[in-house]
Amino acid sequence: MDFENKTVIVTGSARGIGREIALKFGAEGAKVVVFDINIEGQADTAQAVCDEIKALGGDAKYYLGDVSKPEDTDALIKFAKDEFGSIDVIVNNAGITRDNLIMRMSEADWDAVLSVNLKGAFNVIKSASRTLMKQRCGVIINMASVSGVMGNAGQANYSASKAGLIGLTKSVAKELAARNIRCNAIAPGFIETPMTGKLPENIQQAYKEAVPLKCFGQVEDIANLAVFLAGDKAKYITGQVINVDGGLVM
Repeated sequence: MDFENKTVIVTGSARGIGREIALKFGAEGAKVVVFDINIEGQADTAQAVCDEIKALGGDAKYYLGDVSKPEDTDALIKFAKDEFGSIDVIVNNAGITRDNLIMRMSEADWDAVLSVNLKGAFNVIKSASRTLMKQRCGVIINMASVSGVMGNAGQANYSASKAGLIGLTKSVAKELAARNIRCNAIAPGFIETPMTGKLPENIQQAYKEAVPLKCFGQVEDIANLAVFLAGDKAKYITGQVINVDGGLVM
């Protein structure tokens, strides 16, 4: 297994794309820290992901907190080191949406999305940076979006957060490359999730028509790329943004 004895932190991994990424690393033998927001019922959800990872041959423990709070990300890094001894891969996947047109968007909704999606990734990276630099190795993967590449009406806050994440990715890649730490971003397009499944059939079809491959992507498409970027076969790739979007953005 490619990630045996390696520790992987995946934020926002109790469900959705983050969960699939955590499971994929677990199947590769990794020790996974499942991290998600501390809300009612989340401990059970996170534990269920850990149990699935163990069934796949990996090891896992969960930690609950808020990526927008530096004290929580500091505690996350300490937890990972105390439980598993090292930090080898970080996947900054935690994110939220608060969609609306600019003229109707509240300041609170703007701040919330930027705080979780962009500041959250910054907090995790900063909290882990001393450990990674001391190790002189590590991989950081940030979950961007095609909305951050091309913009999207009704998502000014989300698009801005993801565009900022792309800039953060490139800056971190340049700052940490001398210590053999790589940083890349994945920009998903339309991915089949419970959220897209709730859309009316005509809306789903319209979205699919906009994609050259005429279909939604699957969560495993994102997870497969995350595992590749974290592995030795991608050892000469850093500072890149890779779209997984069926050709939506070319």
